[in-house]
Amino acid sequence: MILQTLKRIPFWQKVIAGFVLGTLTGVGLGESAVMLKPLGDLFISAIKMLVAPLVLCAIVVSITSLGSQGNLKRLSFKTLAMFMFTGTIASFIGLTVGSLIDMGGNLALATSEVRERDIPGFAQVLLNMIPVNPFASLAEGNVLQIIVFAALIGIAINAVGEKAAPLKNVFEAGAEVMFQLTRMVLKLTPIGVFGLMAWVVGEYGLSTLLPLGKFIMAIYIAALIHIVFVYGGLVKLAAGLSPVQFFRKAMPAQIVAFSTASSFGTLPASSRCTESMGVSKRYSAFVLPLGATMNMDGCGGIYPAIAAIFIAQIYGIPLDMTDYMLIAVTATVASVGTAGVPGSAMVMLTVTLGVIGLPLEGIAFIAAIDRIIDMIRTATNVTGDMMTAVVIGKSEGQLDVEQFYSDEKPSQQPATL
Repeated sequence: MILQTLKRIPFWQKVIAGFVLGTLTGVGLGESAVMLKPLGDLFISAIKMLVAPLVLCAIVVSITSLGSQGNLKRLSFKTLAMFMFTGTIASFIGLTVGSLIDMGGNLALATSEVRERDIPGFAQVLLNMIPVNPFASLAEGNVLQIIVFAALIGIAINAVGEKAAPLKNVFEAGAEVMFQLTRMVLKLTPIGVFGLMAWVVGEYGLSTLLPLGKFIMAIYIAALIHIVFVYGGLVKLAAGLSPVQFFRKAMPAQIVAFSTASSFGTLPASSRCTESMGVSKRYSAFVLPLGATMNMDGCGGIYPAIAAIFIAQIYGIPLDMTDYMLIAVTATVASVGTAGVPGSAMVMLTVTLGVIGLPLEGIAFIAAIDRIIDMIRTATNVTGDMMTAVVIGKSEGQLDVEQFYSDEKPSQQPATL
């Protein structure tokens, strides 16, 4: 009886329940809530297990299907253009919010060690995209290299034609198996979110956030403005769809992104959400992994802009209009240029600080609360990926409008293009 009742509860309501209960548990148990962290770790491990094979199979199937209609170049161009457009707007929103809020003052937060990072040049970034050993890339979970390798396989299958049909069928079957495995793993989402939120709230607590409260508030305000008005506005104006319906169906993936702080780890959840919105599996399988790698409005647009202003304020360094323009341009370009580097948000901030001559030591003041900031950064990134899938998908006939407005679960049959 109880199990049947639980099955009837919508997925997004279960996720919200896990989020709320986890937060309350963290407040109630305090530091003792850390014992619940293994629940979150189990969930993260399970979704990380899916990423490499899911991206490989999904990208190959996406390329072979889209390529057969001759619209891959157009879809790729429009998708990347949307990424750059929203990234630029995100950086200007970050600059505006950061300039309006006085985030300086005396900080009592202990500094943490700032490690030197080897930031590659543009040529090295391009070279790092090519996997020397594709199997090593799969084993290490290097998603950018997996995407490139999978895209090349898809292009080659299209070029070979009928002789490569058996291999194409293998990847299509593999993609369907991974989709099914994803649905199975996602049933753990409410439990995982509960464990992660209990740990985060218990570990950091409200008192820890007070010294950097204004900085955190500025990041969250800018991110929410970007999510609601920019993403919501594009869904309404560019696609002619309901932003309310979009956010309602995007909420499960947003909560997973917020609690896990992992764009790649959220791929299974965001795939499920875009499927419920009516986006073709073929296109969502192309845009979501690409967006998780290159579309970083939170990490590459909002965060470096506000963090640069914050560091300038605490060091008493004035910034002029030229500095603001350099921050905007650098933040937007860095979000793509440093995509393949671990710890990309910190790398993007390092690049931005270096361009305008701010002390890199300032990163130490915000490193301790990076997890709190990373949660909203990731939620912003993932929402942008789903928005792009809906808006560009609508313009290219890759979205079922009836399914978008439907409250029913999407068909389990492969999407047709």
